[in-house]
Amino acid sequence: MLGRYRTYCCACATFTSDEQELGLPDARVSDEPLYNDIKTGNKTIRQFGWKEIEALTGGFTSAVVGEGGFSTVYLARVPGFLRSTCNFAAVKVHRGSERLNRVFKQELDVLKRVQHPHIVRLLGFCEEREEGVLVLEFAPNGNLHDKLHSKTGSILPWQNRASIATQIARALEHLHEKLDLHIIHGDIKASNILLDSKMDAKLCDFGSAKMGFSAMVQPRSAHQITGSPGYIDPHYIRSGTISKKNDVYSFGVLLFEILTGIEAFCVKKEQLLTAVLRPKLKNVSAEIECLVDQKLERDFDREEAVALASVAASCINENASMRPSMAEVVRILEEKLACSISAVSFKSDGKKL
Repeated sequence: MLGRYRTYCCACATFTSDEQELGLPDARVSDEPLYNDIKTGNKTIRQFGWKEIEALTGGFTSAVVGEGGFSTVYLARVPGFLRSTCNFAAVKVHRGSERLNRVFKQELDVLKRVQHPHIVRLLGFCEEREEGVLVLEFAPNGNLHDKLHSKTGSILPWQNRASIATQIARALEHLHEKLDLHIIHGDIKASNILLDSKMDAKLCDFGSAKMGFSAMVQPRSAHQITGSPGYIDPHYIRSGTISKKNDVYSFGVLLFEILTGIEAFCVKKEQLLTAVLRPKLKNVSAEIECLVDQKLERDFDREEAVALASVAASCINENASMRPSMAEVVRILEEKLACSISAVSFKSDGKKL
């Protein structure tokens, strides 16, 4: 996943300090590719050679903008032929091992097939060596987890929260319903949602994704649980059944996290957000002032908050078959949160409200 960005101006996606101080390399990648570009649908993806990846990252000495258990993400300038809307790219280098190479290939296969405004864009890749590499669009505002839970940064306004929730719902609807091979993401969480220069959401990290028949209903292998603490569907843990409803549950937890500003899993207390909230969900309307993030200081739309909480509650229904589809979720959120969504759209276009 992409990590925390601390050294540049988020609003304009330009750096506030000298690029050399950030470790950005002088090296330029030739416009003549070492391999043919790959055309999938109506987009073209560059297939890089390893030497090109080394040039992009200055021999892997450029700034590290993210680090996870299985990969390191480097900042790189975007060569002109990639035609990105940003001047920078995120170069995600996976750890080298047979198992992690399968994760890389899974993520690559998904991103080759997907094109959606709220799913991170694949610009290129390299599979020349065991350390698979993805070159992704750079999201200069970091990730949603940091925006919601940072103790030093600015508070994420209600309108942005409502817009981000709807955008991720649209991305999941696209994965679940709009593709020839349906896709289950498998690890929906706040840190896997990146924010671009306009604060629009970009769903990322498809290493746990399932496609095709496996995106319908399928028993998992023993001891092979995917997902993150606090977001994992209890029905999936009990039954081992992989389905779209797993993503719906995780999305419900995400909605509550957006609403309350509380992390999905409190490590210190070993406490699930869903366990804390369930007693308050019997009468959402009466409890809404207590549910909404106190950092907003009551600066939110009450009716929208009630609608969002009600959708979230339906998504985490213990009976998986009673949970809504993502198409139903999108329909409700677009209808009930229309004012906030429109307001954010106007601001992004630079128009006055």
